[in-house]
Amino acid sequence: MSTFLTHKSISFYTLFLQRTIYTMSLCLFQSRRTAVRKMMKSKALVAGCFLSCFVGGCASSLPWVDSQQAAIEKEKYGLNADQRIKELRQQAKKSRSDNSESQAEFSAELVNQMLAEHDPRVRAEILQLCADFDNPSSRAICIGGLDDPDTLVRIAACDAWLQIGGDEAVQYLANRFRSDEDVDVRLHAIRDLGALGNEAAIPVLAEALEAPDPAVQFRAVASLKEVSGRDLGNDVNAWREWAEDPSAYREEWSVAEVWRQIF
Repeated sequence: MSTFLTHKSISFYTLFLQRTIYTMSLCLFQSRRTAVRKMMKSKALVAGCFLSCFVGGCASSLPWVDSQQAAIEKEKYGLNADQRIKELRQQAKKSRSDNSESQAEFSAELVNQMLAEHDPRVRAEILQLCADFDNPSSRAICIGGLDDPDTLVRIAACDAWLQIGGDEAVQYLANRFRSDEDVDVRLHAIRDLGALGNEAAIPVLAEALEAPDPAVQFRAVASLKEVSGRDLGNDVNAWREWAEDPSAYREEWSVAEVWRQIF
């Protein structure tokens, strides 16, 4: 009886051990399959990232891809702002070497471009280029640019008139200072009036001394120093007194200078 129980126990434990080994083997097999699947997924993810980097990043650095993409975008959307500016500069450079008739035609084309252009940077560039051409179309652009809705363009128009110079420039810059609501444009107009070095600007600079904004007063003082060739310091009241009758101060300065030269 005991021998029978012993054999039966051994058989039971043997069966239990076999099932345990089978179960462990199955789990191990499934774990390996899961690991393999995860590894394959990881490899696929890495490969996808690499391909994306190559197509989206690395490929974009290739010159022939860039040029092809630029050609496609140009055909579909036209030139971007930077490209339009570059093209305008090239056209202006060529036009400067042509006769006055060709320059007038180029300036007339710029009028149409100015009216159609939506990017303020390009309009500002057109103004800068127009300052080099002395014809009615270019002057019309420079006048109209002073009333452009964009601050950047109005500032560029002020600089264009600084480049043109003369009493006409004083007139337009003075009007811009008096009428513009943007303080940056007004300050720029005052600065350009000083840079002109034209005594015709003294009255409007004297007006600027009365502005409630200290920045405008300071800029007016700096411009008066340029126009007058004098340095009365930064005392606004001293410059107000001088601006009332610049000729009297000029005569006084001349006499004093003569005495200094003699003695």
